Amino acid sequence: MATTQASDAAADKGLPLAVDATMADEYASQSKLLQEFVKIPTIGKAWIFNSKDDDMSKAVVSIGQTDLLANKRRQFLLNSHISKSPKSVDFKWSPFPTEISGASAVIPSPSGEKLLLVRNSEDDSPTKLEIWGPCQLENEIHIAKSVHGSLYTDEWFGGISWNQEETFIAYVAEEPPQPKPVFNDYGFKKEGSSEKDCKSWKGQGDWEETWGETYSKKRIPALFVVNISSGEVRPVKQIPRSLSVGQVIWAPSSSYSLVFVAWSSDNGFQETPRKLGIKYCYNRPCALYAAPDPFREEAEKSSTEGNKSETTTMIKLTGDLISAFFPRFSPDGKYLVFISAKSAVDSGAHNATNSMHRIEWPADGNLDGSLGIADVVAVVMCPKDNCFPGLYCFGLLRDPWLTDGQTMIISSVWGSREVILSVNVVSCEVSRVSPQDSDYSWNVLAVDKNNILAVSSSLITLPQMYYAIKVPQTESNWEWQEVSTPFPKPSDKISSILAEHKFSILKIPISNPSDKLANGAKLPFEAIFVSHKDSASNPTIVVLHGGPHSVYPSSYSKSLAFLFSQGYNLLVVNYRGSLGFGEEALQSLPGNIGSQDVNDVLTALDLVIKRGLIDPSRVAVVGGSHGGFLTTHLIGQAPDTFVAAAARNPVCNLSLMVGTSDIPDWCFVEIYGKEGKKYFSESPSVDDICQFHQKSPISHISEVKTPTLFLLGAQDLRVPVSNGLQYARALKERGIESKTIIFPEDIHGIDKPQSDFESFLNIGVWFKKHMSK
Repeated sequence: MATTQASDAAADKGLPLAVDATMADEYASQSKLLQEFVKIPTIGKAWIFNSKDDDMSKAVVSIGQTDLLANKRRQFLLNSHISKSPKSVDFKWSPFPTEISGASAVIPSPSGEKLLLVRNSEDDSPTKLEIWGPCQLENEIHIAKSVHGSLYTDEWFGGISWNQEETFIAYVAEEPPQPKPVFNDYGFKKEGSSEKDCKSWKGQGDWEETWGETYSKKRIPALFVVNISSGEVRPVKQIPRSLSVGQVIWAPSSSYSLVFVAWSSDNGFQETPRKLGIKYCYNRPCALYAAPDPFREEAEKSSTEGNKSETTTMIKLTGDLISAFFPRFSPDGKYLVFISAKSAVDSGAHNATNSMHRIEWPADGNLDGSLGIADVVAVVMCPKDNCFPGLYCFGLLRDPWLTDGQTMIISSVWGSREVILSVNVVSCEVSRVSPQDSDYSWNVLAVDKNNILAVSSSLITLPQMYYAIKVPQTESNWEWQEVSTPFPKPSDKISSILAEHKFSILKIPISNPSDKLANGAKLPFEAIFVSHKDSASNPTIVVLHGGPHSVYPSSYSKSLAFLFSQGYNLLVVNYRGSLGFGEEALQSLPGNIGSQDVNDVLTALDLVIKRGLIDPSRVAVVGGSHGGFLTTHLIGQAPDTFVAAAARNPVCNLSLMVGTSDIPDWCFVEIYGKEGKKYFSESPSVDDICQFHQKSPISHISEVKTPTLFLLGAQDLRVPVSNGLQYARALKERGIESKTIIFPEDIHGIDKPQSDFESFLNIGVWFKKHMSK
């Protein structure tokens, strides 16, 4: 009734239906502030190119800025000359950035002398590849849909790689459209019929599985090579359609010029043909393969014409290893290094602790023999106090190597922090490069010979670029210097808000740990606490990440900064099962969701209450995906604890989700643990359905009292909109205040700029309404 009355009042005053008439002024003020946060540019990728002078190099940095009116993110390139001395560095930036309009990807060549711009089309027009030199457009290549579709530019299947001579580019693109049945006045057109017959139409043909969320409208990723001079494009033909390829790189001189990752489509029950959702899912089996460059292969065929030479075929490089991705060759071509998520594939958890491996690449390029795989970084099960917790890698630089040719610089997660690590792939030594005593998060942007360009931030500090100079025989081996940049400073209001806040990372001891728990699962987990420097009485928002096997790092977040700017404390909980705490802690959660993770959140909340850091009578909770699962569980299991809640695409009913999600296996693994891999079926039993319901938030709905806001993406394939809608309707029929906003074109992340803006604006206003009472 309260919601209906508010809607009627809004309509009477001429306000939009979603705007509560009593909160119209709040909408206006909060939207103005949120726009100031949105305007702040973000730092994306960076590339550094060496010159003949050891003391000089050139940097290119990509900058992003949200355009709310156009509902898109604009991309700019900023150039700088870097001057180095033994103990200092100077960046001389270009006076203005260059906007890269309409480009899906920007890929500089190894030397930095050429630039590839990819312009994917959204209709049937050709894909464009633009090759730019220092002063001009050198070639514009138009590729018809009959050759291939749009290039994959995402972080998973995406792979665009220049060869060292900068004459060819290998890339992954959608295969050309498959033939569809054609019908006319006489019925079905048989093969060989003229395509020009009038009064005909194309049917749909057989439906094909896709890789789920974000890939539902994409065709199979296939591998191609383009000659940048002639514009000729050739497919790599040896790859079967049952494999989806990605992450291609060029190999050292060999008959097998291309190395890439491939995922099999046989992911269903007992390896039956089934593509399960792959976005955020590192548990999909994959392997490294090598194949010949089609241009070189044809040249070699021509030179041996008349001889009975066998065609070089695709070869698998990683043997029985069930996960291998992010391949990189060492500068001398001696080692092929890659990451593995074997722990995730073995356990069924969608993400887990990674390992790193190397293959010694044959000097003669002969891959006929067995290639030995050596461990470089093993999975850490139970980290010792403040020691390396294991590798958690979301990507590698194109060129991550120091000048010794053996040491890689990578970003990883260490508890609630993002850190920069050095990994010697020969000695297998791992060390922390970013400052040891920093609670900030650090990410590597580029490597400059033996130096590092990085970005650092915290929940209360905007991203800032730093340059690290290697200083041997010192305690840390690295000296970090802040880089002066031309980025515009935030408004005085934003600067003041950030300066008024502080944060700390809290260690949360496990309450009453079971003897059955592994040692790593008995170790404390962490929570990040953000508060105003001068006030301990502010209301508090508990913030919960999704996954559940992900993490909320201490890095800057526009959305969280907006929330604490409204006068709230934040308690950001990285419960057991999060990344960054070792494999035993992570694997303690599958089989225990809805209980262990819920208890961890309440334990963290109890700790800050006992320390007198927050007012227990004014606490709200927000989360998305599995964070929404926890949000709706908490308001049912602890109904007197939270005065308001907000859930973005929440998992509310597993018995409904299992039949509609692109990752039904997730439901089995998180409910049953590792054994869930054996039980997974597209036709779950009655007992399974009962278990799913019992462990779902909807099983506690009769206890809920908390006013709850739902933000749902109508195109979500991961947690389909029916999950949140069912729960919201169930609250309404029980007379509990709720509000639902559905974004018609958004998927699971609700990350279109306008949708993201409206989503967090409504969260801010909803909490203000219910925590100001």
